[in-house]
Amino acid sequence: MSPSSQAQAVRRLLDANLDRAREGLRVIEDWCRFGLDRTDLVARTKDLRQRLGQRHHDDYKLARHTATDAAAGMAHPAQQQRPAAQQVVAANCARVQEALRVLEEFGRGVDPELAAEAAAIRYALYDLEVDLLRSASSAQDRRQLLQQCRLYLVTSPSPRQEAVVEASLEAGVRLVQYRAKEGSSGPDGQPITDALRLQQARALRQLCARHGALFLVNDRLDIALAVDADGVHLGQGDLPPAIARQLLGPERLIGRSTHALSQLHQAVADGCDYVGMGPVNATPTKPGREPVGLDYVRQAAAESPIPFFAIGGIDAANLAAVQATGAQRVAVVRAITEAADPAAATRTLLELLR
Repeated sequence: MSPSSQAQAVRRLLDANLDRAREGLRVIEDWCRFGLDRTDLVARTKDLRQRLGQRHHDDYKLARHTATDAAAGMAHPAQQQRPAAQQVVAANCARVQEALRVLEEFGRGVDPELAAEAAAIRYALYDLEVDLLRSASSAQDRRQLLQQCRLYLVTSPSPRQEAVVEASLEAGVRLVQYRAKEGSSGPDGQPITDALRLQQARALRQLCARHGALFLVNDRLDIALAVDADGVHLGQGDLPPAIARQLLGPERLIGRSTHALSQLHQAVADGCDYVGMGPVNATPTKPGREPVGLDYVRQAAAESPIPFFAIGGIDAANLAAVQATGAQRVAVVRAITEAADPAAATRTLLELLR
């Protein structure tokens, strides 16, 4: 191929992928507008589409020649298997990302500004895609998924925190709470900062989104809002649930730690979506806290109108005793986070809970 023919081929390629990316973004934008009624997401998508349009120069369009395109009109059976709007949106996100990667690779030699813009938009779309996935989850979807969850993973600060959560999600966990209490240490051994909390919560939220799992933040309503979490888990000394509900809105989840039947009744009256009950056993994650034992769990199993999770030193060895009270759901920390094989530990617990 002569240099002039190669240059013409590259221009055709750039034109085709600019068209592909802009069309895909328009599909996403219209769903944000008419399907989700989210003007903020419309604005973000429109901005990406307009930025690409400004780089779609006339010499690329003039290189277009569909009559000689061997792949024009080529389809794939998978395109007929997207009955749900969310599948259409996901497919178009992937389509745009692929087109942007082509623009980035082939644009470097002929149009560095286009290549740089394509890279920036691709990374922006990664975040937008997660927000689209989260927006598609209505309050009903969240609460339905909560009802189905039997195993609840609560994180513990650790250099391998992200890897442990990912392994547990791949093994089947669908409810994760990020917890990093005051006094916790970061990977460097220094006291954890809010900047690191935000970074960790954002990474875990994205992992949960990719696996269709619920993601909650312990205590910190500000961080939950910042990362668009599915909700918060509140201790007895945290913000009242009514205040949290005003800030979170009706679609997100609120959980509450309880240690006695009176606290369970109050959580129900406050409109909480679920409660934690414990600690069932003494545990180093709650130093100095007297365990409530199994009697309270047995009472809750008989009286709780909302989902409840027994928590506190529960593992595969003592799970049967907890289940004997009537409890169907448990929350764990060390049983997964300190396991040599977190995925295997997760699978074992899920199998026992089934």
